[in-house]
Amino acid sequence: MDKKNERFSRRDFVKATAGASLLGMLPGLQAAAWAQGSDAPEKAEVKIGFIPLTDCASVVMAAAKGFDKKYGIRIVPTKEASWASVRDKLVNGELDAAHVLYGLLYGVQLGVGGPKKDMSVLMGLNHNGQAITLANKLKDAGVTDGASLKKLITTKPGEYTFAQTFPTGTHAMWLYYWLAANDINPMKDVKTITVPPPQMVANMRVGNMDGFCVGEPWNNRAIMDKIGFTAVTTQDIWTDHPEKVLGTTADFVAKYPKTAVAMMCAIIEAGRWIDASLANRRETAETIAQKAYVNTDTDVILERMLGRYSNGLGKSWDDKNHMKFFNDGAVNFPYLSDGMWFLTQHRRWGLLKDDPDYLAVAKKVNQVELYKQAAARVGVSVPKSDMRTSKMIDGVVWDGKDPKKYAAGFKVKV
Repeated sequence: MDKKNERFSRRDFVKATAGASLLGMLPGLQAAAWAQGSDAPEKAEVKIGFIPLTDCASVVMAAAKGFDKKYGIRIVPTKEASWASVRDKLVNGELDAAHVLYGLLYGVQLGVGGPKKDMSVLMGLNHNGQAITLANKLKDAGVTDGASLKKLITTKPGEYTFAQTFPTGTHAMWLYYWLAANDINPMKDVKTITVPPPQMVANMRVGNMDGFCVGEPWNNRAIMDKIGFTAVTTQDIWTDHPEKVLGTTADFVAKYPKTAVAMMCAIIEAGRWIDASLANRRETAETIAQKAYVNTDTDVILERMLGRYSNGLGKSWDDKNHMKFFNDGAVNFPYLSDGMWFLTQHRRWGLLKDDPDYLAVAKKVNQVELYKQAAARVGVSVPKSDMRTSKMIDGVVWDGKDPKKYAAGFKVKV
């Protein structure tokens, strides 16, 4: 990680908050002024879709803790069955916004494998906190990591099936990247299928797959149910990687810009609250474990939320790069380079047949200026640059400077 891009200076903070009035220092007065004045949201109620995953937490807690009311809106979290359902309901307007896979929105923007519609990334919801789980039958065959998986596939040819959650989504890209980093071509050497996150564990239990990539708590659930083990976490693939975003359509942003800002303000505040203490994380885990949300045991969610990892192979550790919802605002800023990265992987794996104008697409989708308005209102600093630099698990550095060359430069690709 290039720390220069993540450093938030006092000058940046002053610039970010310059647009806020003096009332901005007094949240109660500020919220009252927004709700009644020219910044009043155009919509009083917003339906925000989510999938049962730990990283829906800031959307749920924005409503549960009343951060939404502070900004003149009512957030109604709406549980969805699959990412395809989230996509369809965003596109047809049944949902106002959603907790959604970063790459899914970019897929819709370019019409990859489904409807084409102009979409908007408002902000990041979380970094880290996903994993790749392998079935215990692979452990019995001597597999504990990527290298031993490569050896098994080479020495014992057969159909090995791996699941991701949506073809253009984050989990597909983490799975493909990790397999390729171990010289396994996800498009040729194994079979990949799409399975909704809450159904992963049940499908592995009945032998439908050898591995899956999904968000928590389903990797930890597989270990607790003694059907699988964690081969790698996504923070080991890319430390502080982008993951879920608050997504909507470009039409919604054009029609309801003040509502979009109000949603961001409430959810930034919720993420900041979650990250602020262990007690807040525990309360969050207890809340989202309920049937209306993730519908699993609190402990299954809480362990990895706190960075307490066990891999199902006898190793336990405290992971400082566990799921973050705020991290001093670094999580929430919609970096252009993050959006561009997903396009490079779509190109790498043949989902895009030609190179798009990577930067132009990212500038259209990621609502950087709108995010800055929200950040100013909640007193959150913004980074100096809308690009950041990261080193992946294979040692390859991504900085957004030459996406076409980057996409074409991988040894393992379509």
